Amino acid sequence: MKIKLFRALLLLGGVLILMLPVHIFAQSADSSKTSAQQTSTERDGQHDFDFEVGRWKIHLKKLVHPLTGSTTWVEFDGTSVTRKVWNGRSQLEEFETESPDGSQIEGMTLRLYDPQTHQWSLYWATSKSAAMGVPTIGKFKNGQGEFFDTEQAGPNGKAVLVRFIWSNTTTNMPHFEQSFSEDGGKTWEVNWITDQTRVGDDNDKEH
Repeated sequence: MKIKLFRALLLLGGVLILMLPVHIFAQSADSSKTSAQQTSTERDGQHDFDFEVGRWKIHLKKLVHPLTGSTTWVEFDGTSVTRKVWNGRSQLEEFETESPDGSQIEGMTLRLYDPQTHQWSLYWATSKSAAMGVPTIGKFKNGQGEFFDTEQAGPNGKAVLVRFIWSNTTTNMPHFEQSFSEDGGKTWEVNWITDQTRVGDDNDKEH
């Protein structure tokens, strides 16, 4: 009786061992299928910045001394024009304003969309430096865009995390904020705010 029981247990163990690779393979296949489905269903964001195309009046607020505890802001106005490039997969924005001290600021933003990563890279330059800075990279989710990079900033010129947030993008008054973080994103200090108001007509959106 004991021998028969022993043989039955050996047989059952062998069956389980034979089934194990099939089970593992099935789990692996399911995991790969899920991953493929997630990749294939990643939303196409190449038109997420279409709201920016056209002509704008812009009102800006700038924190005078970021990361020092200062609460002194300056405000000024300007204009911007954004045009489509590569059928909207890229954009070029020209930005002009006069700062409170009377100096003119001429800026340019180049926005590039990567269809592989589904992310935008935002490059900023001014006529004074004539050079592109590091890209701020991110994407839109639920109508809000978040973009990040690391730059040398603040009173000590140390590396800080930079965040851009775009909101109100379905209106004719989109809102932009730039923030710095010295603690890896745990806390943020807003230091630049831009509110836009569309000017012109819908024909501007086609250029």
